[in-house]
Amino acid sequence: MSTATSDQHCSDRRISVARWEPPADAELLGELLSKLRSWQPLDGEAVLDDIAAALDDMTPDEAEIAELVQRLCGHLARLTAIAVAAKADQRDAPTAALVQRGRVLRSVDVAGDRAVATHHLRRIGWVTNELMEALVAAKCLKEAA
Repeated sequence: MSTATSDQHCSDRRISVARWEPPADAELLGELLSKLRSWQPLDGEAVLDDIAAALDDMTPDEAEIAELVQRLCGHLARLTAIAVAAKADQRDAPTAALVQRGRVLRSVDVAGDRAVATHHLRRIGWVTNELMEALVAAKCLKEAA
């Protein structure tokens, strides 16, 4: 068969192909792009530093407590997302309990009393530490330090 004949044969074939449609509209794609741009990877060393500060024998002052709680809530949210994405919470009941406890602790507002805020900070520190260790043990995270 000559080249001309085979080229002619291929060009005679007509294949009906559906018109391509984007998987999402412009608004949803814009939201996804915004989330990707604001995403920050988990910094294991920063998590461990904040856990150490929260659980230290020296109680931080009120401003430091508020900052630590905010940072630990962010770390806990990232660790929770990792646990859920890796389905570690479905494979391991203690991990599922930590994820749930972390969600509850992140939703609590303890403005006002310093003793209550300190107790809340330490509880968040412990849950963050335990969840991080569980995710390392489940090989969902590399050891941070």
